[in-house]
This record gives sequence, structure tokens and C-alpha cells, in this order.
Amino acid sequence: MQVARRAFDALAQSYEELLPHRTTVLCAAMLHDIGHGPFSHTCEDIFGGHHEDWTAHILLESKPINRLLRQVDADLPEMIIATYRKQHSLPLVSQLISSQLDCDRLDYLMRDTYFTGTSYGNLNLDRILTALRYDPWRREVVVAAKGQGAIEHYLIVRSLMYAQVYNHPKNIAAAWGLNQAFRRARELYQAGQLTTDATMSAWFAQSSISGDPSQGEAPLELAHYLAADDNVFSYHLQCWQHQGQCHNDPLLADLSSRYVDRRLFKAKALPEQLPEQQDALLAQIHNLLAQRGISPTHYAGLEVAFSRGYKPYKEGIRVQTATGTREIGELSPLIRALVQTHQTTWLIYPKLIEHEVQEMLNNGQA
Repeated sequence: MQVARRAFDALAQSYEELLPHRTTVLCAAMLHDIGHGPFSHTCEDIFGGHHEDWTAHILLESKPINRLLRQVDADLPEMIIATYRKQHSLPLVSQLISSQLDCDRLDYLMRDTYFTGTSYGNLNLDRILTALRYDPWRREVVVAAKGQGAIEHYLIVRSLMYAQVYNHPKNIAAAWGLNQAFRRARELYQAGQLTTDATMSAWFAQSSISGDPSQGEAPLELAHYLAADDNVFSYHLQCWQHQGQCHNDPLLADLSSRYVDRRLFKAKALPEQLPEQQDALLAQIHNLLAQRGISPTHYAGLEVAFSRGYKPYKEGIRVQTATGTREIGELSPLIRALVQTHQTTWLIYPKLIEHEVQEMLNNGQA
């Protein structure tokens, strides 16, 4: 919200017609991630649903939040939701909250750099913010020509953070293992072999927390959604690592303790090859695990990770030039190189069979 305030207020100094939208921008910036579930995006992979949809539920259905917003403006919750969905009447408002150059990305790149101890995300925030301009004809945020270098740096930083941090093999392996632990817990719960509390039961009772209309399911009740957080999920993992407390399943106990004790699976990036070859390799590993009495699908799999490229079309960043605004990729060879989204397929497996996996990969390369 602080980044959004600085960006908006600087623009509004020159264009007072923007001022009526200030409250929407600040509230949208403050509340944009309020719908995130436990373990953030990993929760969405495990239980289905999207945090943006839950943000909308909270803004409309949470009485304390809804009441406070409507005290300011009767339509404020709906205007905030329109901002998130890029349907706001003033494109600039949605751009500041969600675009190729938004205040969320600027904030989390610097925040994640700090907490991971890397240097990739050391942005010149002041330089970027002072380069932002408002185009009254397009009603959009644009960049002054002198700020092009700072924007190039920002986009390169984002690309490096995806490659080196967000898609780090430890991160891929931890998220995959967490998914397997909750998948096994849900299997046991649905078979009547796991005792848990009302919150976890509500999450396990549906095929997706967003509800499956084809199965006649409604979304998870908001109260149950809000009752779950990192602490609640971590508590359950702590309990599940011990057989006899609420289950007697050695598989769930091991999967849970792997996460709690950070005995992570191995994650190896596969060379570029056809999906059929990747599936054949995974089948070999599954057979090897089955021969050793280990559940194949809970202990080995393929995970596809994307390094999001710069999108030059609908969401492109425009730069002011002497002949009008132009998309930054038209002006910068550096940015043109970042357009392509890179996809990596990771092979996940337990350290126990690392030697055999390496032999399979060597034979495949040969």
C-alpha cells in the first residue's frame, strides 16, 4: 500500500482528476492478498481454488470488512473487486495493483530479496516511481523515456528471481512433498481412517475448496476458510508425523515428518525431451519404488514450473517517446529476450534412490 500511495500521489499531483480514485487504489493495494490461504500459492495447488476469488468473498461476505468499506463508499467493495479483475473504469487503477509493472511486484521482489538473502531483487524503487507518468488519452500508466533503464533492470530482476528463487529445486521439492502429505491425509479422512478437527474436516470434505458445480458442491464456507492458516496446517503436520494419535498410517507419518524435519525430496531438472520420454522415466522410477515396497505416486512425480516471461501485448509497459508511447519491447532488445515463458520439468524422488535415478538419466542421455 505504501508503494501504491507513493506512485498514485505523484501522478495525482499533475492530474487532479485522478484523486477520486485514491481510496480505491489504497484499499485495493492493502487488501489484495487477503484471500490467500495457508502456505500461500501452494494451498491453491493442493486444494484448488484461487485466492483472488476468496478475496472477493471476504470483501463481500465478511461483515466487519464489508461494513468498514461501505462506510467510506457504498460501492467500494465492488470497485475494489473490479480493480482486481482489471475491469475498473480507469485502467490506471488496475494497472497499479495488477499489471506487468505494478506495486505488488515491486514490493515482493524487494521483500523476497531481503528474506532470502539474495541480491537479485535490489531495485531502484525511487528511480522507478519517479519515472511513472499518466497518459490522459489512454488513461494508463506509462514510463518516461529517461526511466527505461530502471524498468529494464526491474524486468531482468524479476526474471532472475523466478529462475533462482521461486523455481529453486528446494522450493519445488518442498511444495511437492507438502502436496503429497495433504493428499494422503485427505485419502485417509475420506476412508474414515483419520481423525481431525472441524476446520480440517471442512477442507477435506470437498474435492475443491472453491466447490465443484458438476458435483453439486458449494464453495467452502468462509468461516472454515478463514479458520485455517499456516499455524493450523503446521499443527496438523506435527500431529500426523506420529502414528497412533489420530491415524495409524506409516505413509502419512513419513510424508509429514519429511516436511516438518525438512527431509525434502530431491528435485532434478530434466533435459528437454518429449513428454513420452519423461513419462517413461517416471514409470521406471515408480516400478523401482514399488519393488521396494514404497508407494510410487506419493514418492515420485513430475512437476512443471514456469518462469513467467514479460507479456508485451495486453499488459505491456509503454514508454513515452517523441512520436508517442511505444511498448518497451519495441525499444529494448533486452526486454525482447524476456518475452518467452520458460518451462522446466522437474523429476521429484526420494534421496534413497538417487544413485539409480542418476544411472537412468545417464543411460537416457547416452
